[in-house]
Amino acid sequence: MDLRVIGRSGLKVSVLGLGCNNFGSRIDEAAAAAVVDASLAAGITFFDTSNSYGEGESEKFLGRALQGHRDEVVVATKFSSRVGESPYEVGASRKHLVAACERSLRSLGTDYIDLYYQHFPDPETPVEETLAALDDLVRAGKVRYAASSNFAGWQIVEAELLAAARHGTRFIASQSEWSLLERGIEAEVVPACAAYHVGVIPYFPLASGLLTGKYERGRPAPEGTRLAGGRYRDWLTDAKFDVIARLVDLGAEHGRSLLELAIGWLLAQPVVPSVLVGATRPEQVTANARAAEVRLSAEEVAAVSAATAQES
Repeated sequence: MDLRVIGRSGLKVSVLGLGCNNFGSRIDEAAAAAVVDASLAAGITFFDTSNSYGEGESEKFLGRALQGHRDEVVVATKFSSRVGESPYEVGASRKHLVAACERSLRSLGTDYIDLYYQHFPDPETPVEETLAALDDLVRAGKVRYAASSNFAGWQIVEAELLAAARHGTRFIASQSEWSLLERGIEAEVVPACAAYHVGVIPYFPLASGLLTGKYERGRPAPEGTRLAGGRYRDWLTDAKFDVIARLVDLGAEHGRSLLELAIGWLLAQPVVPSVLVGATRPEQVTANARAAEVRLSAEEVAAVSAATAQES
């Protein structure tokens, strides 16, 4: 599998990354280990988790599954989401950040984190405090690189300018929801990242499975899928299925599957080093990896962009 560097850094990752948000919530440890094994076999080197996924179990499952492979992969995890009832178990303050890092290191069974994300902005903590704490963790060898997640465009720029002024640790990537059905970040986040050479790492690139073809208009979501259940009813809209229908027609015209269009279009964006896709079964990993090998032509990229423009 191809590798790309993240933003303006020397960190290389596979163009397809495994999102481990299902670990400890939708699948148990044995199933998670099978997914990790399939990922390694497919050439995936990038594994993304958080201290909040699966109530902390995701990091533990991933760490144990990667035993014997730690130096062959890039492990990303996150801090700032609430992980307990205490007021000190949430946010991006130095107090919480340092404690969260130590806890993640123990959970992952490693002595360093390759890519450490601030999961969400923290309006109560100045970003310079967070960057200074991250700088200390980098100097201590506990963190290799830092990144942001779910930041607005102006927050990405603010963090970049502060890091440059301090000559300290900067965010080399920003993780955001981005798919052919959710293109909102193209207004501000993508241009901000492009201007400052920050890599954009999309999550939910398949729109929780809508872009795999497993859901059908007018029918309930299949049992056991992410969108099964009443709380996701609003996701299964005619507008989304209209876009999917256009993509299916476009794929048939060019000999591409819906999955290939969804992943290939994101990988064609200059700011994207890797696309994070979750999985609950090894066969899903294999299918996603095959789709990630496809390189769409400029004509195909333009056609896909036009077919999904209404959702921008």
